[in-house]
Amino acid sequence: MMWIVLIGIGAGVTSALLFAALASGQAFAVGLFYLTPLPIMLAGLAWSWIAAAVAAVVAALLLGAFLGGWFVLAFLIGIGFPAVTLSYLALLARPAGNGGGEQLDWYPPGRIVLAGALVAATATALTIPAFGTDLDGYRATLKIAFERVLRAQTATPAEQPLNLPGTQDTGTLLDFLTVVMPPAAAVLTMVTSFGNLWLAGRVARASSRLARPWPDLGAMRFPSRAPLLLAAALAGTFLPGIAGVVAALFGATLLLAYAILGLAVIHGASRAMPARTIILAAVWLAVFVLGWPLLLAAMLGLADSFIDLRARAARGGPTNLPTHKPPNE
Repeated sequence: MMWIVLIGIGAGVTSALLFAALASGQAFAVGLFYLTPLPIMLAGLAWSWIAAAVAAVVAALLLGAFLGGWFVLAFLIGIGFPAVTLSYLALLARPAGNGGGEQLDWYPPGRIVLAGALVAATATALTIPAFGTDLDGYRATLKIAFERVLRAQTATPAEQPLNLPGTQDTGTLLDFLTVVMPPAAAVLTMVTSFGNLWLAGRVARASSRLARPWPDLGAMRFPSRAPLLLAAALAGTFLPGIAGVVAALFGATLLLAYAILGLAVIHGASRAMPARTIILAAVWLAVFVLGWPLLLAAMLGLADSFIDLRARAARGGPTNLPTHKPPNE
């Protein structure tokens, strides 16, 4: 146990240094900042979720001591909470049924993706009271914050009007940012968390410290009731006040979760295709260059909840409508 605590302390110090690098103002520091969850997740995957929890607390306390008490709560909510939760779920297992002996059923990757979406939205929602408890106050505070950032970037003094190149109405732009940035922040939290989880898993696997076998991501599935969760989140965006903002956070991250599922479907369904490499290269190039194909991927992932597209592709075409999913998925 003492060894796990020491590992957690070391990971926490490293994570705090990666976070604090942003204060240097250098361009490379942004990349280091996005790697802040990596030491925490690596401690969690290679040793124990307890090491990850210790690392998150140590990093938060160090940042609070040197940068201000506000950073303790901000770090624990925005970085520590997602990193520890995903590390815990990645190593969650139970004995296999039906006489499986010492074999284990590991927490399915599809459920981890869904959990990551919910955690990212929750972490972002927990920051809302820091900006306001009602919709008007929340957006007004966000608008002031965005204006300060834009003034700093354009070197515009506070007493002068803010004019941005190519923008005729700066106020409209700021209003637009107050609407789209909260869901974008939740999505960014989710992307950062899963990127670091994947990287931590690869490092732990290369060092033979990863306890679970590497999952078959191309066979990933979501629980059968997951579409109801997405539908509820999207319907909730029509609610008035802060409730609609919170629902938008969950809707955005769940849509990204289904986009990830859609990409998994493409990877799984293309395994028997001779041109698989070309197909996957084209898909990922379109995603990184254009971005909007992620919406098509999300639709594909949602369709997979009702029709087993990978099984149909393996059979060579549409025959019978299927689709029993494994009971534990």
